[in-house]
Amino acid sequence: MRLGKDVFLNNRINDDNKKRFTELMQAFSILIKLYEVDDYMACATSALREAHNGKDLISAVKNEIGLKIHIIDGNKEADLINKSLRNFIDQKNYLHVDVGGGSTEINIFKKGEKIAARSFKLGSVRTLEKGYSQSILSQMNKFIALHLSMEKNVLGLGTGGNINKILELSRIKGSKANLKVTKIQETLDMLETCSYQDRINLLNLNEDRADVIVPATKIYLAALEAARVKEIIVPDAGLKDGILLYLFEKNLKNGKYQFSPNNSNLKT
Repeated sequence: MRLGKDVFLNNRINDDNKKRFTELMQAFSILIKLYEVDDYMACATSALREAHNGKDLISAVKNEIGLKIHIIDGNKEADLINKSLRNFIDQKNYLHVDVGGGSTEINIFKKGEKIAARSFKLGSVRTLEKGYSQSILSQMNKFIALHLSMEKNVLGLGTGGNINKILELSRIKGSKANLKVTKIQETLDMLETCSYQDRINLLNLNEDRADVIVPATKIYLAALEAARVKEIIVPDAGLKDGILLYLFEKNLKNGKYQFSPNNSNLKT
């Protein structure tokens, strides 16, 4: 729905989008009942946490529809994303970058442990609407350099819809594909030579991807350059996968599921 388009300019969600959002949540609520879902977690990120009327909208949805939505901060968002990456982290040094519509989450791993994390108000939709914030970009680069400037052979981890699309456009397949930073730059150069319509018609990008992919890619490249990363892993994982793992672990702990490691059978 790109709620951030309103929020990053006016700090609030307009009446039309409030109505559309409520109708969309009604549709999700119906699906949850239709499929007899046992548990769910609805998360709102940068747009709703920054909107002056975000909490009121969330309360209205809960009162009118009965759907509970959690407005999560940048740290919680990063933690959920990291949960989905644990199978990709080994003893090497990693810079994890996740560029969303309104914020960029940066996580730094050393020897398998997360040693630093921070969320920056630097996202694809926000940049498209307001331009690049050089001060926040500088803060992000300084944060990365503080923790990784003395390290060599840092690997990148990239999550988010835009970096996955860059991987696809680069014609590299696989759930754990390594993508050279030079290839990301080549793909960005190609995208910048295409018009918005060409990106849709010739490259088969969705309308809501065709405009934000360029600013998002520039943010990825800025972060990777700050850590002198030459290669990035793009796993097919992200926030939604972290939420699923969180729900599974919560219900497993509560005794709702029984899991046998020997035969990998899940019993409900």
